[in-house]
Amino acid sequence: MAVKRIWHGWTIPGNADKYQTLLHNEVFPGIEAKKIPGYQCIELMRRDGAEEVEFITIMTFDSLQNVIDFQGQEYTHAYVPDAAQKLLKRWDSHATHYEAVEFRKYS
Repeated sequence: MAVKRIWHGWTIPGNADKYQTLLHNEVFPGIEAKKIPGYQCIELMRRDGAEEVEFITIMTFDSLQNVIDFQGQEYTHAYVPDAAQKLLKRWDSHATHYEAVEFRKYS
């Protein structure tokens, strides 16, 4: 079963597009360049509000050990590069981890 690493961050509306571009052009490619064993993918969700814009990332790994390989023994700590911190209004200090127990695709 896969492990999902879920994290939330929020920007002011004026920084949302800049933050999304940073993730697309720098942060996600930087994670992929680490060639982390068991890393499968990262998903990005966005929800625009009047006062702030919420982003959720969901990283998928083969196992919890792969998350530890990515983040170290303090694997629940958030991974927020300095460039991202400059654009975020606030963020979760820790990520949550879930075991994916079922996946159904409608065909």
